[in-house]
Amino acid sequence: MFDDLDDGPRIAVWTVLGVVAFLLFGLLGGLALKTLGAKTQAAAPAAVTAATAGTAVTVIEELLIDEPLAGEVAGTLYFELGSAALPADAAAVVEAIKAAAAAAADRRLVISGFHDASGDPAKNAELAKERAKAVRAALQAAGVDAARLALRKPESTTGSGDDRQARRVEVRIAP
Repeated sequence: MFDDLDDGPRIAVWTVLGVVAFLLFGLLGGLALKTLGAKTQAAAPAAVTAATAGTAVTVIEELLIDEPLAGEVAGTLYFELGSAALPADAAAVVEAIKAAAAAAADRRLVISGFHDASGDPAKNAELAKERAKAVRAALQAAGVDAARLALRKPESTTGSGDDRQARRVEVRIAP
């Protein structure tokens, strides 16, 4: 008689334990998949294909490294206020950077854009990034292997009092 009364609470306990275990494994599995997905996205740049006037164009998402400035400066380009167009002396500086890159053939080049703290920070950072991209394109056109070129996150700077210091792009040979 007492055995029949014990079955109800025992079934309820096992049901609750089963539901808790199911939720726990579901939560852990979801977190594992999310972590795996994040690692996969960080490992390779995302490619997006867009149709433009009947042709497919592949756009590669920019990966910007975030590491401290290190290594010797191979060259510095100073840009005009509000412009990402290469300066007039760019060809000579690009050639000097290319020569320094050839001398350090086993090391990568880190391209860093700088901006000042005045105005809209997001707009300034985007301009510094566009300037760094322009320098990267000039180096690639000069024959520097694209695999050796890395863009560093734009950095705000006060410079040394000279306004040009805030509108510069430095190319460093990574240690």
